[in-house]
Amino acid sequence: MIKICLKRDKEGFIREFSIKGHAGYAEHGKDIVCAGVSAIAYTTLAALKEIAGICNYTEKKGSIECSIPKDISQDAKIKGKIILDTMAIGFKQIEREYKDYVLVFDKEV
Repeated sequence: MIKICLKRDKEGFIREFSIKGHAGYAEHGKDIVCAGVSAIAYTTLAALKEIAGICNYTEKKGSIECSIPKDISQDAKIKGKIILDTMAIGFKQIEREYKDYVLVFDKEV
């Protein structure tokens, strides 16, 4: 199962997110659930870097962790919020369709 944790501050801004595990929906290389989650994750990381100028992440086999610095400009925060909220919507849509393979949860930090 893929576990996606969205860590939000008191204002609802996603400060960190982590993605861990494998869906196990199909064999390696043919797993559409993993592919969908990966596509959203890597598009989000690219957009945070190219559009908002904020991207700090680490990647290991089977996991991605990303954190947003607290000291970013208001413009970067607005752009980042749109990107991260769109990411959350995408993950939650996959979770709705493949609830046995993906779990998305929010935490306040």
